Amino acid sequence: MKTKKLNIAFFGSSLVSAYWNGAATYYRGIVRALNERGHRVTFYEPDAYDRQQNRDMEDPEWAKVVVYEATEEAVYKCLEQAAEADMVVKASGVGVFDELLEREVLKLQTDDRLVVFWDVDAPATLDRVHHNPQDPFLPLIPQYDMILTYGGGDPVINAYEALGAKKCVPIYNALDTATHFPVEPNERFACDLAFLGNRLPDREARVEEFFLKPAAATPDKKFIIGGSGWGDKHMSENVTYIGHVYTNDHNAFNCTPKAVLNISRESMARYGFSPATRVFEAAGAGACIITDYWEGIDFFFEPEKEILVAKSGAEVASILAELTEERATAIGEAAYRKVLAAHTYNHRAEQLEKLLYAKVEQQDEALA
Repeated sequence: MKTKKLNIAFFGSSLVSAYWNGAATYYRGIVRALNERGHRVTFYEPDAYDRQQNRDMEDPEWAKVVVYEATEEAVYKCLEQAAEADMVVKASGVGVFDELLEREVLKLQTDDRLVVFWDVDAPATLDRVHHNPQDPFLPLIPQYDMILTYGGGDPVINAYEALGAKKCVPIYNALDTATHFPVEPNERFACDLAFLGNRLPDREARVEEFFLKPAAATPDKKFIIGGSGWGDKHMSENVTYIGHVYTNDHNAFNCTPKAVLNISRESMARYGFSPATRVFEAAGAGACIITDYWEGIDFFFEPEKEILVAKSGAEVASILAELTEERATAIGEAAYRKVLAAHTYNHRAEQLEKLLYAKVEQQDEALA
């Protein structure tokens, strides 16, 4: 069994567009790494939210991409095709017909076919079902062969297992070395501190605290914010808003500033053990990262040596005041070494492969 290569059907938001789709680089890293290990992935994504009009890549060689119309009929057609797979994955936050997909993929479950729910925003999902006992996803949780998550550590594992999950395992995001790496600086992104992230309800207050507040308090320093939705947000004059930053500009965005800022969404920070994809992307470009505090940072990077940690906007301002170019470079280089050694998508794909083989062998033994 350990040599069997899997045919995987994957229902997600989008593989080819990062537009209003923060999980894109996570999907790309995981899917590419699985392909490099010999597995075949068909990625089903809806034509929704103008993502296809804002693609940042062509269909890749390492996955088959099926873009379907945002209609029930098209969803059922894709489900029929998925019945040929060895494993079916339904990711959270597809964006259209999520409830239908979460229910219907379970009908594809057989003794030979695993059906997995892959939660790329577990804190938000758990908060939602805890606040609504009538949530249609709640009774489905125990039916999946496995729940995989984008992060969350023990708090998320314990929460999912308390809801009846057979098994819950975090597959942390990581560095896609084919996409994110050091490049030459680009003057367009030159500043003391840069932040990249879309404007979302459970991120906005933390962006105000950790980015906009220190920017207003240090008018002698230059700040850049990228991502969708910030256009009408009040900002001090030393902040430049550059809008959506396409994936092919991420390396220069991370390499050029003296430091880049990671700001967790509120739910991610509360559960902990949920480093954003941006942390690994920035480390892979050799950036000096300042992150807001969350439980489990030292599981990934060593504070003060490989990453700088701030518990408030005032601490961000204080770190910036003392940060020299030499120290920023040393921290970025240390983060780069760490991410290559322990946090690439090949590391994650190897973990996932072992997990899946163990699950399949367990099923085979049960049937014997």
